[in-house]
Amino acid sequence: MKAYQDIFKSQSEFKKRLFAALFFLFLFTAAAFSQISIDLQENYQEQDRFYDASQSLPEDINFWSNYPNETLAAAMVSRMSDRELYSQILMFGWAGAEPEDILFQWVGNIGLGSVKVFGWNTENIKLVAKSITALQKSAASRKFKIPLFVATDQEGGWIRHVKGECANTPGNMAIGASGYPADAWYSAFYISREIKALGINMNFAPTVDLFTNQDSTIIGTRSFGEDPEKAGILGIAWASGSMAAGVIPTAKHFPGHGDTRFDSHIHRPEIEIDFDTFKNRELIPFKHLIDFKIPAIMSGHLSFPKIEPSGCPASLSSYFLQDLLRKQLGYQGLIITDDMTMNGATTYAGSLSSAFHMAITAGNDIILSSKTAQLEDPLWTANLAAMKKDSAFRARIQDAAYRVILAKLQYFKGKDPAPLYPNPNTIGQFIPDKDGHKFFLEQACRSITLFSQSQIPINADKAGRVLLAGSFPKFFEEGKKRYPGAGEFRYNYELGPNETQWMKENIVKTAKDYDTIVICVANERSSQIAQTLKDLNKRVIVMSIMTPTHAFKLSWASDILIGYSYSNYTFEAMFAAMNGEISIKGLLPFTEQQ
Repeated sequence: MKAYQDIFKSQSEFKKRLFAALFFLFLFTAAAFSQISIDLQENYQEQDRFYDASQSLPEDINFWSNYPNETLAAAMVSRMSDRELYSQILMFGWAGAEPEDILFQWVGNIGLGSVKVFGWNTENIKLVAKSITALQKSAASRKFKIPLFVATDQEGGWIRHVKGECANTPGNMAIGASGYPADAWYSAFYISREIKALGINMNFAPTVDLFTNQDSTIIGTRSFGEDPEKAGILGIAWASGSMAAGVIPTAKHFPGHGDTRFDSHIHRPEIEIDFDTFKNRELIPFKHLIDFKIPAIMSGHLSFPKIEPSGCPASLSSYFLQDLLRKQLGYQGLIITDDMTMNGATTYAGSLSSAFHMAITAGNDIILSSKTAQLEDPLWTANLAAMKKDSAFRARIQDAAYRVILAKLQYFKGKDPAPLYPNPNTIGQFIPDKDGHKFFLEQACRSITLFSQSQIPINADKAGRVLLAGSFPKFFEEGKKRYPGAGEFRYNYELGPNETQWMKENIVKTAKDYDTIVICVANERSSQIAQTLKDLNKRVIVMSIMTPTHAFKLSWASDILIGYSYSNYTFEAMFAAMNGEISIKGLLPFTEQQ
């Protein structure tokens, strides 16, 4: 296993080399992509001049006409109907394996500005590429030929909406455990190279929410950790790597989803912190990214009652988006809502159409819905009617459409954008990314953390008879490479109470015939199964994946190894660490709460 040993041959030299590379790459990519945010700031102030100048442009202009981006964006906006303006700031997803006819109607007939690739039907990545090509061709058939922003959630680790052959990576908390900004940079770079090959040009990452509430069911290992400064630095590195690959990064979930155990898909979380705590903790990563000129930020459906007494979620609040984010923090990039069909938005607004209206008024530039709306849905008809009655509302939509179109011009006419028409027959050249495969294994090795130790390393001779207990095929595969003849005890990743009880009873019976039990703990149920081994007087090795807090109550175990994900790379690294093939260097990126 010399390959593993070489990874840690010289940690100090490794750090120097990667930090030097990161510094120069950061300077290059920041300069290239920050122009999107800079131009929005400097040139939007002179929007009236652009509208005046646009009157002299020919009638047949389109997105690809050879005029300055600001003038061209202003001219197109000034010539758009209300339907075209409003549709340009909407982003819809689709539920089937391929986009349904109604989505093509939105794009080709009405002028929808953006689409989102969700993770429901993405195992066939050739079909994903084919669908994106068809949608972009539909957008190009309209008079202005404005291409679509095509977005997805490819954060790495747990959140990986584009599946198939795309890498399943160790994720953000593993990056936080290694502590290397270069790990964040290269993770984003290789993730982005893969999705870019499919025609995806925008990624809703990095997640810079802090791991503050350790009972969180929605953030968990999506976080870099609890430290705001480190999260900001790693977030910048992540965004820079995405830019270098040619994909627009989006920091989320503003102003911070980390200090709540509730999922905003289901509830409207209320985060009971005062403004000083908010300012010196939640906002710090976003301040770093705003200084970096991050091109896009996603607003979260999160209430902060001690800051906004009405309880209005940040995504619908002009205080959070206009007063705080735009004016006080100086952010000038795109603001994109989280999915508006989530209960965190609709329960406050009362209806989806009202939520859309509030989100636009509050200052969002792109309004996201995971579902494709019907053509006569109130979220469309009611707000279209409001544009005619309310000049301020119409002006706000014009403002948002201008920002979106200008950002598109700067991206698609810039250096190395994602292909508009990806070829499904050639994506095998790019996915999986061969350089990325080597890197993600190395990154996983750097992240492995030893929470408690008494016996590691343990080779096959020392281990005696080994029982492997877990859910994932790769866990058993990597275990048997090191411990031939090991027994197996399998249980599902998601367990109900009755199944859990059955597993607790039977693992005790099975484990009596073994000397060493290696058990994979991913959640509360698997932690309960592991707990039954406490009094067996056996060597128990806990391999913790996903949120590590589930393993903390198992401190009686001989050893606890933390890997932070169920990535294949993570299982390979964890067993390499157990077997003594690599040095264990990862550090827990948060403080254990008693």
